[in-house]
Amino acid sequence: MSSTSTDCCKHMLKVASSEGVSIYCPEKGRFSFFNSPYPAHKAYAAIDIYPCRDFGSVAPSPVSGEVKEIRRVACPEKSSFKSSAYDYVILLQSLENPGRWIKILHLEPLIKVGDIVNVGDNLGTLLRSGFFDYWTDPHIHVEIREPSDPIRARGGFRIKREIFSSLDADELEELHGVIVESKSEYALMLLDIELKYGIPVKIGEETGFIDGGIPHYGFFGVHIFSAEALSSSLVKFCNADIGVIEHIYSDACIARCTNKVFRVKGSPVKLSLYLYLSKPLVKIIPNDAKLRLEKFEEVSVVASD
Repeated sequence: MSSTSTDCCKHMLKVASSEGVSIYCPEKGRFSFFNSPYPAHKAYAAIDIYPCRDFGSVAPSPVSGEVKEIRRVACPEKSSFKSSAYDYVILLQSLENPGRWIKILHLEPLIKVGDIVNVGDNLGTLLRSGFFDYWTDPHIHVEIREPSDPIRARGGFRIKREIFSSLDADELEELHGVIVESKSEYALMLLDIELKYGIPVKIGEETGFIDGGIPHYGFFGVHIFSAEALSSSLVKFCNADIGVIEHIYSDACIARCTNKVFRVKGSPVKLSLYLYLSKPLVKIIPNDAKLRLEKFEEVSVVASD
């Protein structure tokens, strides 16, 4: 059995559940249900947990279970960045609901079949998988599965968000802030207004938190609090209609991206947006390598046709 993780992953908070299985995230980490092209995310049947750690670092388990199977699988080769040639599928039987298995990806395991793992225990080292894009950060992919069907890309149970029961945020007129981290793949911007959990968008008169990669994945999610209150199918972000709702769940909806282009300093960029347990950041991914965003630089993101 693995030891308990320390430092920034010491405190784990419950952020989601499915079929009686609780899923946790480090207090200083972030998480996402929809920021991925992987089919399970578009079906609201997966969650990615981003611990505040680098590739190769040890990650804490987001769940409790008994290790039932570990499979090593081949990854696509990437020419744009150095990635692992393999990934792992780790399957655990839930300790909370033994009738459900938990599927975990993107870790090189530090555990073996038969081990009992508790939330926060060291589970594996974070892989830079060949399934990733060059801007993808270290994370743990989690699905809840039937024991008879634990592997497929589709077929997981729907995940339920367990964090924030109300939203105290107004619609943003613009995205403006300061760059707090800059690297070759992307920059992180801290907005100049006080926010918690996520970046707000409007659907009619309702406010929700956006969760996704726009516009590059072609869709995104919006976390809402009542599907019955939705009076529009258009998602508005910084005074621009950026998506059309296609699927509605009780506490979230999935929208198709419209043909909006996001720009910083006149150059097109991708935006990667998550949910946080602290202040949210905006990940800005330049389309053009010539766009350099320096730490402490103030920038704005604008949307246009």
